[in-house]
Amino acid sequence: MPSYPASRIETPNDQLNILQITDLHLSTPVVIDVNENDILLDDTVCQQSFENVLKQALQEDIRCDLIVVTGDLVNKVKATIYDHIFETLQATQIPFACIAGNHDVTDENDKDLPFFQRELVARPADTRLLSRHIIETDYWQLLLLDSSIAGEVAGEITSTDIDWLCKRLSTCNKPALIALHHHIIPVGSDWIDTHMAENTESFWQHMQSFKHLQVVISGHIHQEQVKYRQGVTVYSTPSTCYQFKPLKDDFSYDENALPGYRWLQLANNGTVASWVERLDT
Repeated sequence: MPSYPASRIETPNDQLNILQITDLHLSTPVVIDVNENDILLDDTVCQQSFENVLKQALQEDIRCDLIVVTGDLVNKVKATIYDHIFETLQATQIPFACIAGNHDVTDENDKDLPFFQRELVARPADTRLLSRHIIETDYWQLLLLDSSIAGEVAGEITSTDIDWLCKRLSTCNKPALIALHHHIIPVGSDWIDTHMAENTESFWQHMQSFKHLQVVISGHIHQEQVKYRQGVTVYSTPSTCYQFKPLKDDFSYDENALPGYRWLQLANNGTVASWVERLDT
């Protein structure tokens, strides 16, 4: 079984196939005994959806070389929830890597209240979540960032992050992919764009020199979008659970959008093919 975290990926051909899943939002089931039968009382929709997404993706006619989980693994920061997620991913026997989102470092109290009335409580990230992590392949360099800020919904690409990226991109001229949780280009919804990664203009200014930076992947916005800047393709990916309506200034769920996941095929010549699949109903 592959060790965690993935740090070196070798493939049987010149193509790397990555499965990106994001925004799992798992909670701890509450169990009571009724007539000696265990009954789950909490909302288990996200847990079942995560497991169904993973099963469906890995049954497709495509070899999966790496699973990247781009944050918001949990809805409440508890080690037992991460234990379940990591056990589920380990059972696939596919190398994987996980980074933090805002919900991995922030608990929201009083969820029955409107968002602006809730208390945001900073929590330490689970030690298994990665920060400034490198995954090497024969033809690509994958760079994983922790964009979360404890106690906040918005994220940040810090000056230290940028220095680290510049060093890695300066010393390795392979095509590069960056993965983080928060989006780095506005997506046209005021409410979520106020909670994107901060310091993105500095990030883009520093990235101008690195023409081999090809791809950025993120989560956070619970929808599929593709943006372009400075020759970089920026992919946002649906949640494995619930989705947000695109292009809405006020918060709104997209009741018609199914859970999803993204495939990325990275070729040895630096080209990329990517698409989103949705969970079968």
